Amino acid sequence: MKKDERVDAYIKNAPLFAQPILHHLRVLIHKVSPNINETIKWGFPNFEYKEKILCSFAAFKGHCAFNLWLHSLVIPSVETKTGMGSLGKILSLRDLPTDGALTKILREAIQYTEEGRTISRRSRLKNEKIITPEYLQTALEKNKIASENYEAFSSSKKKEYIEWITEAKTGTTRDKRLSIAVEWIAEGKTRHWKYK
Repeated sequence: MKKDERVDAYIKNAPLFAQPILHHLRVLIHKVSPNINETIKWGFPNFEYKEKILCSFAAFKGHCAFNLWLHSLVIPSVETKTGMGSLGKILSLRDLPTDGALTKILREAIQYTEEGRTISRRSRLKNEKIITPEYLQTALEKNKIASENYEAFSSSKKKEYIEWITEAKTGTTRDKRLSIAVEWIAEGKTRHWKYK
């Protein structure tokens, strides 16, 4: 078992409600196998088994997420959840499956990893055509640096901003996100810069 001090720091810096959830998940993951190592990838803790990602967790402002790399193999019949991850939005320890159930899921994921099983993932086109909403384009054009930085972003980085803004449920939220996005883009920040 290889622990990473960056995961300690991630948990310590997470919102207070999230700390016991992340700590509980981390302890449980390591109990499953001494061959699980931890690292930071994409700005949040990932747990690897034999150098392959097994699972990860992340903390956000109002919820936590737990993601299994082989989700569709170990939880194939799970209903669609809200929020990122295999278990939906986790607001407290009560939202987690029992330790026994989660241990079983992790052991199955390890077994499938041993067998070399994979799941097909949607391939991303390198030069995927991104359609920027007109209101975002207009806001960017008012800030030359933001406009230049946005044009230099990869398709996936542009898409992260577009999805965040267009998924706003109200016009007020959308306008707020639009303003924040232009500010961050002008600073050269990607949508998830806080987690890097």
